[in-house]
Amino acid sequence: MNTLTVFTPTYNRAYCLDNCYESLKKQTSQDFVWLIIDDGSTDDTEELVKSWIEEELITIHYCRQENQGMHGAHNTAYQLIETELNVCIDSDDYMPEDAVEKITTFWKEYGNPSVGGIIGLDAYTDESIIGTKFPMHIKRSTLFDLYHKHGVRGDKKLVYRTELTKKYPYPMFDGEKYVGLAYKYFKLDEQYEMLLMNEVLCCVEYLEDGSSRNMLKQYRRNPKGFSFYRKELMKLSFTSVPFQFRQSIHYVSSSLLEKNWRFLSESPKKGLTCLAIPPGFLLYLYITNKTKDVIY
Repeated sequence: MNTLTVFTPTYNRAYCLDNCYESLKKQTSQDFVWLIIDDGSTDDTEELVKSWIEEELITIHYCRQENQGMHGAHNTAYQLIETELNVCIDSDDYMPEDAVEKITTFWKEYGNPSVGGIIGLDAYTDESIIGTKFPMHIKRSTLFDLYHKHGVRGDKKLVYRTELTKKYPYPMFDGEKYVGLAYKYFKLDEQYEMLLMNEVLCCVEYLEDGSSRNMLKQYRRNPKGFSFYRKELMKLSFTSVPFQFRQSIHYVSSSLLEKNWRFLSESPKKGLTCLAIPPGFLLYLYITNKTKDVIY
């Protein structure tokens, strides 16, 4: 069995998915499976992937489902993955030619059941590092501590042990298609640190139709998902009061977007949420003003 599954959730990305495919064909190690979760694409994604499968140049598993959003695609991927490790490479991204080899070699040398996996670096397509590298004196850390204790900035690439990512499935809400993916990562942070590898594992291009460029619209369209996400972050055992207060502000705004008037009684941090009502209301006004053109 292969060590790593590279999984790619995709929705109407046939126009750029070949960049990922080309990078996987060139990998110096073939110790991986490429799992494509087609989240209800209406373009020619299925035909394109089938042509690649027929080429038999790399191992490709393809799964098509009704559109559920990014978190729904992740849920499906984690149900299907059988390898020891997995990493998500988005449909508009690709891997450097030695990325799989670096992951599997590093894991075989340092991996063990006491850690959750590996955190590596993301880079832009010009090969410049996104944000900052990891401090050289730190060999392992939780994802949360990297950002909030060690001052690391920018997106990073997460390689997890598959048996762990099967835990904490993302909830599905009727009519919505977004829940913050970090919910799972921070839940795992409560139990495991991650090994740090100062190596680029993914090259990223932020396209205009990507979710990261449309976050305010995501807030407007998916208030239940965001309310859930903020409540879960408030519950984390290792967070500070200022962090919990920021989550409370977002929780208030999402609850107002959802028209959930019971939000205070449902909050895990009622005192902080009460204090967060004024700034949360202002955030609600800002989001509604900036997303007037959103069509549900």
